[in-house]
Amino acid sequence: MESEHLILSDSDYARLSTLIDDELLRDELGRAIVVSTDQVPDDVVRMNARVTYLDKSSGLEREIELCFPEEADFKLGRVSVISPVGSALLGLKVGQEIDWPFPNGESRRLKVMHVVHAA
Repeated sequence: MESEHLILSDSDYARLSTLIDDELLRDELGRAIVVSTDQVPDDVVRMNARVTYLDKSSGLEREIELCFPEEADFKLGRVSVISPVGSALLGLKVGQEIDWPFPNGESRRLKVMHVVHAA
């Protein structure tokens, strides 16, 4: 994992803090820089954003919407923040990469390619 800090909005941080039984998410929240929602740069992955990322380990590019666990729907591309991909991408900005452990024991390198925020 990277040593670079993540940027999270105060509202996302407050809601995500209720999910701290997830160890990887808890670690990510612990290294986050928390700012007001209007101070989060447009190129940063935050909750409810549509994110295109590249899995450099497999070469596959995928678009997802990062959501809270109760809103997840794989068929619609809505990925939970407590999933490995969701936890990895949260707070990263376009161009940033992260090595992230997956449940099968392998580590993948993910790169944020594009971010679009809901209006």
